[in-house]
Amino acid sequence: MKMFIDPDQAWAAVLKRDRAWDGRFVTGVMTTGIYCRPSCAARHPARDNVRFFPSGAEAALAGLRACLRCHPDDVTRDESAVARAIVLLEADAPTSLESLAGAVGYAPHHFSRLFKRATGVTPAQYSRALRARRAEVALGDTDRITDAIYDAGYSGPSRFYADITERIGMEPSVWRKGGAGVTIRWAVGGTSLGPMLVAATERGICRLSFDQDETALRALFPNADILPGDEALSELVAGAIAAVEQPGRMTNLPLDVRGTAFQEAIWRELSRIPPGETATYAALAARAGNPKAVRAAGSACGANPVSVLIPCHRAKRSDGGLGGYAWGLERKKALLERERGN
Repeated sequence: MKMFIDPDQAWAAVLKRDRAWDGRFVTGVMTTGIYCRPSCAARHPARDNVRFFPSGAEAALAGLRACLRCHPDDVTRDESAVARAIVLLEADAPTSLESLAGAVGYAPHHFSRLFKRATGVTPAQYSRALRARRAEVALGDTDRITDAIYDAGYSGPSRFYADITERIGMEPSVWRKGGAGVTIRWAVGGTSLGPMLVAATERGICRLSFDQDETALRALFPNADILPGDEALSELVAGAIAAVEQPGRMTNLPLDVRGTAFQEAIWRELSRIPPGETATYAALAARAGNPKAVRAAGSACGANPVSVLIPCHRAKRSDGGLGGYAWGLERKKALLERERGN
């Protein structure tokens, strides 16, 4: 069976009896033949006797039976309420915390805690992410920004522009047109890991890659004005080179990147990993609020447009392997070794 979650993280959840993990996996005790919720109140088994399964069905296939104390296959009232709330949010029902909590039979503040425990975000954050995704679709499907505002579920232009600009960096009309009207300056700097392309808008670095040149940049931003670097870009290139040569001591450089809500969540979690340390794709997915999206977490790392600056080299597989890296595993190894040596 392919592991769906970091075993150490799963065991930590069991030791804490963390209800936030209920429904995300079950704990199989091989000596007793029982499987339980992570939050089961029964005495903890020895770690060597435990296996983790993504569902009760898979645990049953391994010959285990459900615990009669915690009933791991039953949907709890809390879980049912969160599931109902998600249906309401995605159906564009009234999204104030009071109305949402009332619709599922809970007090507002208590339900907000339940929802965040189950999904990793508050109802308001979940609603904003939904609108942002709808806006991205609307921007691609309509020729008018005003139509996209209301198609995405926004009450008016001000909230739309604030949310979308914050998430994707560029103004909505610019994003929809593939960077039309945006000036991107580029240069290739020499590093000990090979030639490195650095490209930036007036907001910050939008691309950092190895073994690429202007041709690759034009393919990514076909409608932008692509120009050679200037003095301002030279400073950014120097900072990017320093980040490659001493990745454990990199300074914050301005970025102008965009991705889906989940990709951006993974990128934020990557940036929180201390230099010289690593996190599994499973752990990143869990921290981003979707512990079952392990493969998507790996894809988000691969979609990172500014390698090193968003340190996707710190991600690894649950079995300890380095996993993939867009610019070659030798570079990934070198970056990690440099961080551990600083």
